[in-house]
Amino acid sequence: MTVFTPTILLCAGGTGGHLFPAESLAHALRARGIRVVLATDARVDSIAGGFPASEVVTITSATPSGRSMLRRAGAVLTLGRGFAEAAKAVKRINPAAIVGFGGYPTVPPMLAGQILRVPTIIHEQNAVMGRANAFLARGARTIATGFKEVRGVPDKARAPRIHTGNPLRPAVIEAAKVAYPPLGPTDVLHLLVFGGSQGARVMGEVVPKALAQLPAALRARLHLVQQVRPEDLTAVQNDYLAMGLAGLEAAPFFKDLPGRMAASHLVVARSGASTVSELAAIGRPSILVPLPGALDQDQAANAATLAKIGAALAMAQTAFTPDRLTAELVDAFENPQKLTAAADAAKSAGIHDAAERLATVVVDTAART
Repeated sequence: MTVFTPTILLCAGGTGGHLFPAESLAHALRARGIRVVLATDARVDSIAGGFPASEVVTITSATPSGRSMLRRAGAVLTLGRGFAEAAKAVKRINPAAIVGFGGYPTVPPMLAGQILRVPTIIHEQNAVMGRANAFLARGARTIATGFKEVRGVPDKARAPRIHTGNPLRPAVIEAAKVAYPPLGPTDVLHLLVFGGSQGARVMGEVVPKALAQLPAALRARLHLVQQVRPEDLTAVQNDYLAMGLAGLEAAPFFKDLPGRMAASHLVVARSGASTVSELAAIGRPSILVPLPGALDQDQAANAATLAKIGAALAMAQTAFTPDRLTAELVDAFENPQKLTAAADAAKSAGIHDAAERLATVVVDTAART
């Protein structure tokens, strides 16, 4: 007797911010006996190798942005080629549903699915819907969201909207079990600083100057873990050595970032959707500096979700100066109860079972056809 095993096609690419939630969903779906196939683009082939999928399909893709009309036209043509590839793949795979996690690499397979009448589910990680998801939203059967309130959803998108939260990596779930470390009047304050590929530079420029201005007695009680761009690593380390900072770990990348979050009293970071969701799940206070210049200001909206409940201080990059950061660090040392309260507030917003919630949405949507 042949047992029918449904297939779900997951579409993610471009960055780990899109791929990691898809990976968490894949684990949840496979635990339910569902076959998973990943459609991605060549840029993430290197990090998709361990993805829990029965098959990984690479689809040609491009991003039609920038001021050059020639480049934008070229990107549209590339997406057209990707659509032809995706249509063949969707017909061959015959998925029960297709789930897209945003970014232009998801457009060809998601659009192909919509035209071929395969149910499509959008998962929007940010508090403002991205342009690719907004383009696809009108044809989606279901829209799942990482945040309770999401701006920028097109008026013509009539699909039911379900708040699932952002699926978390297993390492984040494990780190969330660690209680917030108390900070006594003579204890070491553990500070974690990271900014991702588009944020480490400003952190490298501002944080060393801010720490240099700290009173020596407070600096002696500081342990710093900071992500630094490879090209800036030597200069930043020299800055810290010159000021006699004893507790220091600086590197271009930390594989165990969720564990580093859990060990921290305070986090200074950008406010991508994954970062904000992980800070909430683990329950750590933060100073969030949204990436400036984004057309939809999604990181500013993400940061606001924690700021309005007292879990984070949201600070525009123009306000993120050495003087301001020094003042905030002095306040953290002198008023550790504020950090504890912010940690509790962050924890209250965490959603630990988002992958299971999203898996249920996917299965229910597929079953409605």
